[in-house]
Amino acid sequence: MDGDCIFPHRDKEAIRNIEKRNRSMKSRDSQQLDSRVRRRWRARLLSWYAHNRRDLPWRSDPHPYRVWLSEVMLQQTRVAAVLEHYHRFLQRFPTLEKLAAARESSVLASWSGLGYYRRARMLHAAAKTIVKKHGGEFPGSVAELRSLPGIGRYTAAAIASIVFNVPVAVVDGNVERVLSRALGISGTETVWAAAEELLSRPRPGDFNQAMMELGATVCLPRQPQCPICPVFTFCASRGSLEPANTVLRQKQREISYTLDRRDKSIFLVQRPKDASLMPGMWELPERLGIQEMSPQAREGVTFRLRHSITVTDYVVNIIEGSTPTGTLGQWVEKRRIARLPLTGLATKILRRARVI
Repeated sequence: MDGDCIFPHRDKEAIRNIEKRNRSMKSRDSQQLDSRVRRRWRARLLSWYAHNRRDLPWRSDPHPYRVWLSEVMLQQTRVAAVLEHYHRFLQRFPTLEKLAAARESSVLASWSGLGYYRRARMLHAAAKTIVKKHGGEFPGSVAELRSLPGIGRYTAAAIASIVFNVPVAVVDGNVERVLSRALGISGTETVWAAAEELLSRPRPGDFNQAMMELGATVCLPRQPQCPICPVFTFCASRGSLEPANTVLRQKQREISYTLDRRDKSIFLVQRPKDASLMPGMWELPERLGIQEMSPQAREGVTFRLRHSITVTDYVVNIIEGSTPTGTLGQWVEKRRIARLPLTGLATKILRRARVI
């Protein structure tokens, strides 16, 4: 790595050029990078990525099935949370064919804990389509990838560039933040166009992953690490331009569930197949809210835990005892529970209770 890459703030000529260009931008909507600056951006970013990229399993083995699985799992989910589920899912479904042949309930059971279960259903549907229409061979073009269930613009571009070296840019939340700050731009199509302009055509997969890595580890939402940014000298904002997003306050809610044991079985209920959230998933029977419970019932709480879903933080009370009369459900042997598609909260409760 050359001195410029290690100490980007020393490039005084580049800084003067950027400042001059930024002054001329005031009457324009976005910043255009000349070909010389684009070349330097690519070189610095790729050099930085080679020395600083995280060691992630789908990077060491960029097989289309594994890259696709990782991209779907990483949607709205942190890398740390994905790693454990990624390995466990591949143990259960090591190949595309195994996934396509599986029952949906088995796929959902292996997905349990990641949330956003529609992703798992679309993953399963796409696997079936690839096996049936493409003979088990993963399509390599962006257009073909986008025709598969659950694969949109970003995921298609990511798979095509990382696996098949197709020269197409990606824009996820991290890339959008980097380009919005660096170029002083906004708007979905504007950002996508800028990403295409910057893209390294000979190394699109590495470049796209480098851009995402930069946003995930350096150009952070609240505390950008500008001093260690490899493209700091090309940045219009130096981290000062923050999106004017409204920060939603987390709602607070308290809920209660019954943990009913009988011999080697647990009483579980299944969500309706047509439910808007997590249809067909299994969970513990819910009780009255803690506010509606009698003082005696309050004292009978066995344990509590916390759980978050999107904008709501839950305090969850678990009461061991008999399920209220009339509750529709069934007794499930403990050895079978782990194979059921459980909700993430049910999984958390049953693990805490040492049932699974």
